[in-house]
Order: sequence, then structure tokens, then C-alpha cells
Amino acid sequence: MNFDWTKYFNAETIEKALRIGIILVVGIIIITLLGLILKKLLPQKLSQQRKMIINRFVRYSAIVILFSVIVSELNINLAAIFGAAGVIGIVVGVASQTSIGNIVSGFFMVSEKSFEIGDQIRIGDKTGVVYSIDLLSIKIKTFDNLLLRIPNQTVISSEVINVTRFPVRRLDFDLSVAYKENLEVVKQTLEEVAMRNPLCLDEPEPIIVFKAFGDSGISILFGVWFERTNYLKVKNSVFMEIKEAFKQKGIEIPFPHVSIYTGDITKPFPVEIKEKA
Repeated sequence: MNFDWTKYFNAETIEKALRIGIILVVGIIIITLLGLILKKLLPQKLSQQRKMIINRFVRYSAIVILFSVIVSELNINLAAIFGAAGVIGIVVGVASQTSIGNIVSGFFMVSEKSFEIGDQIRIGDKTGVVYSIDLLSIKIKTFDNLLLRIPNQTVISSEVINVTRFPVRRLDFDLSVAYKENLEVVKQTLEEVAMRNPLCLDEPEPIIVFKAFGDSGISILFGVWFERTNYLKVKNSVFMEIKEAFKQKGIEIPFPHVSIYTGDITKPFPVEIKEKA
């Protein structure tokens, strides 16, 4: 039996295929140009997150329009397609309740504006910079250059700390000094450290709190304020300056030690120091 190719590959079919191909190519070029134009037209004051949402909305809308034009050229009955899509949608919806929860959580998350692209956030024990905010998850770039994906449902139900939301931060140092030290001298020394460091802000003032009588010394909280972009520089410089200042003033940073007590009746243990030959 001979197959009649002319029945399917006639002039009308070829013309329709060419027309659809031209529409597809032109549509892709227009969608690409729209993305480039949007990047230039959107105000600079808009956040990266809002720019991304607008860009995706325009792109997806253009893709839907292009798809509709191609379908109309093919003379396909959309009613049957939509009916089948409805049945498939119900099956998929029941099977993907987690994905739907992530999508809904994503809308709540975006509306709250707790963080945006480029912010440094902490979720549980994970810390990094927000790389993207997608339909089902957010992606974080960790400080050791790893990409971490966290589902939106997990984010919306967890405690999220936005480290870089405000331009000024406070960095706390937990210190300890020996019991023999003059606390007024210690306080003055820490104030001088904060005053001499050019990265530490004068306003708000540094915080010095004598926290507790510890096992080996007195615990102190020393907090300095700084611009958020200088975190590593402030941490390293203040750390070294505290150590050097304590060394110059003769302030002892104690290390854990144990005192042995044997009661009133027992005589003290004899201690004898011998020099090496």
C-alpha cells in the first residue's frame, strides 16, 4: 500500500508551518526585547525582588499570548484541552499538596517583605545571602559559596533573622577579667578601644555590662555599633585591640582553674618548686 504524502504535505500545510515558525521566532525575539527594555525602564529605587516579580509577570504573560496565537493558527479546539487540563489539574493538585502549600507560603512571604534579594538572613543554623525568591522555594548563597534551597513552607513557619535589614548593627564581645582587676579601669580601657577604632560609631554609644561572677572571673558584655558593611573589619580589629589594650594595662584575662579544698582539719598541701638542673 502506497502512503500518500501529498495528503499531509501540501502547499497549505507548508504555508501554515512557515507562518507558525515565523510567529514563534518573532515572539521569542519580542519576549527577549521586553526583558531588556524592562531592565532599563524600571526605576532604580525598586528592590531586586520587585524587579524580578515584574519581569517574570511580563515574560509569562507574553508566553501565554504567544501560545494562544499559535494555538489559534493550528485551529485546535481549546474546550477539549481545557476539559482535560481540568481533570489533570485535580489529580496533580491532590498529589502535590506540599507544592501548593509552598506556593501559598511564597505569596505570604513576599507580602510580608521580611527580606529581599541581597539581604543576609539566618534561618535556624543556616546563614547566607538571599540569591533568589522563587515560586516554591528561596535560594541562599552561603558564605562558603554553596547554594542552599529552602522550601517556602519551611521559611514561613521558621524564625527568620534579617541580619542586614538596618544600616547600623551592634557587635557583641563576651569578655572575662580576673577578680583582682579594677572594674573602673577595665571599663575605661574598653571605652578607649571603641573611641580609637575609626569603624566604631560614637552614636549609639558602646555598651559595657558587667554580667556575672563567673567560675574563673567576672563576665563582661562589650558591644560596639558599626555600619553593617564593615562587619569583618570591625570584628577582627576590635578583637585585636582589646587584647593589646589589656596587655598594656596589665589586665588579666583569666583561664579556667580549680581550687582544691580539703576542710579545716586537713593541713594545706605542701607545694615545692624545684629548678631544673
